[in-house]
Amino acid sequence: MVYLLETELEESKSVFLALKNVYGIGKSRSFFICKQLGFCIDLKINELSNDQITKLLKLIESSNIVITSDLKKLKQITAKKLVAIKSYRGLRRINGFPVRGQRTHTNAKTAKRNKR
Repeated sequence: MVYLLETELEESKSVFLALKNVYGIGKSRSFFICKQLGFCIDLKINELSNDQITKLLKLIESSNIVITSDLKKLKQITAKKLVAIKSYRGLRRINGFPVRGQRTHTNAKTAKRNKR
């Protein structure tokens, strides 16, 4: 296992698939990173040299991508701010109801049951 960006990446996986396991990097961003560095989609993690790993880290740091713990903190702060200003979404979050307009008549019963 290789430990990059606060995530353990399996050595048997390709770079494209392994980067998708990093919180905040999806399919399109992973493809873009591989394309920028000139990596083949099938290139495995264990085939990377130290220079390639450093280039990978420098590219991710220079592209100002919010990932891993920073992204988790940002999402948590946003949720707390919604609750603090008592917006509709914040009140729904407090009561344990769906936040994004889903119906509650037939669905979301487990969320309501767990709150009480």
